[in-house]
Amino acid sequence: MKALGPLAAGLFVLALLASGAMFTVDQRQNAIVFQLGEVKDVVTEPGLHFKWPMIQNVRSFDMRILTLDDPEPLRFITSEKKPVLVDSFVKWRVVDVKQYYVSVQGDKQLAQKRLTQTISDGLQAEFGKRTVHDVVSGERDTIMELMREKADVDARRIGAHIIDVRLKRVDLPPEVSESVYRRMEAERKRVANELRSTGSAESERIRADADRQREVILAEAYRDAQLIKGAGDAKAAATYAQAFSQNAEFYSFYRSMEAYRSSLRNRGDLMLLEPNSDFFKYLKDAAGKSAKK
Repeated sequence: MKALGPLAAGLFVLALLASGAMFTVDQRQNAIVFQLGEVKDVVTEPGLHFKWPMIQNVRSFDMRILTLDDPEPLRFITSEKKPVLVDSFVKWRVVDVKQYYVSVQGDKQLAQKRLTQTISDGLQAEFGKRTVHDVVSGERDTIMELMREKADVDARRIGAHIIDVRLKRVDLPPEVSESVYRRMEAERKRVANELRSTGSAESERIRADADRQREVILAEAYRDAQLIKGAGDAKAAATYAQAFSQNAEFYSFYRSMEAYRSSLRNRGDLMLLEPNSDFFKYLKDAAGKSAKK
């Protein structure tokens, strides 16, 4: 029984040493094995690993994609000397844990502070080359791609990789926005007035041209109508003349009947004529012979 005490103590010590000699690495992490404060090994494979207890210790680092999003927008000056407020974010991750530890002691806050300074300096340089229109819409994609490439060069020095740089919002400061909006409004009004003036002149030209064409069409129509009417009158006169030459007595009789019908169309019509008037020539004698006698 007395021998069981030292044995149990020895087994307990061995268990402590065994537990201290094992460590696990998550698949989302890499680990650095330190021996007496110096980097001894870098573990990139997930699973169970071993180390020397008491003289070696392990520190794990997150290898997932991280987001650097400054809560306050940054202020930059464009080539027009106009200030703009820029809200951006960066996607980055650790790719070399040893370099990451050597450069920034593996401190996420120090790494993000350095990346923020790199991004800020790069954006100021790019914005200083461009106008407000360029940074708002014209060359926004170009700026983001250039910033990703430049920031990635610096990030590699600390064992990190820049995956993406995005400009979420580019605005003018409140003190500048009002004057810009007034200038834009005045410019839009000037353009609108020019368009109205041009439209009014064009409408007058079109209206004048339409009036001219109308007068020409009416004149040509009147001319053609007069020509047709003259031709018809000439043809009618020729027909009457031919008919009159063939039978003058019948033609005179026909014209008299037409005159009677036109003059005495209604029952209430009244005419005062002398009894011997030629108007009653064919009423006196249907053959017209009495008038000749």
